[in-house]
Amino acid sequence: MAQSLAKNLVHLIFSTKNRQPLISEEVQSCLHRYMTGIFRDLGSPVLCVNSVPDHIHILFNLNKNRALADVIMEIKRGTSKWIKTQGPLLRRFNWQSGYGAFSVSQSAVAQVTRYIVEQPKHHRKKTFQEEFCAFLRRYDIEFDDRYIWD
Repeated sequence: MAQSLAKNLVHLIFSTKNRQPLISEEVQSCLHRYMTGIFRDLGSPVLCVNSVPDHIHILFNLNKNRALADVIMEIKRGTSKWIKTQGPLLRRFNWQSGYGAFSVSQSAVAQVTRYIVEQPKHHRKKTFQEEFCAFLRRYDIEFDDRYIWD
C-alpha cells in the first residue's frame, strides 16, 4: 500500500493538580477553544471537549505521525501557560502529571460525545476519582489508587 491511513480516536481525561476546582465557567469556553487550536496545530482534530472545575475530557483523532504522549505533553504545556495568564488566582495553575487515554471505536463516537457533553450533570452524582477508576476498570487497566493521584 502506497499510502498510510489511520484513525485513532482517543478519549483523553486529566485533572487539575490535586483536583483543585480551578476551571471556572468564565475560563471554560476560552480554554476549550484554545485547546482545540493546539490539537488542530498538531494535526489531531478535536471531536468534542468539555470540562468541569477539576478536570477535562477530550475526544480527538490522534495524528498518525505523532506519539500520544507527545501530543498530551504539548496540550498540557500550552494550556497551562495560557491559563496562568487568565488572572491572579490562576498564576500557579498546573495540570496533574498523569492522564487517562482510552481508545474509542467509530461506532461509539456518538455515545462518548454525549458522555463528554453531559459532564456537569454526570458529576452531580460521581466524583472525578470515582469516574476515573471506573474507566480504568472498564478498560481492564491494572492500577494502585495510592499512586494515581497527585
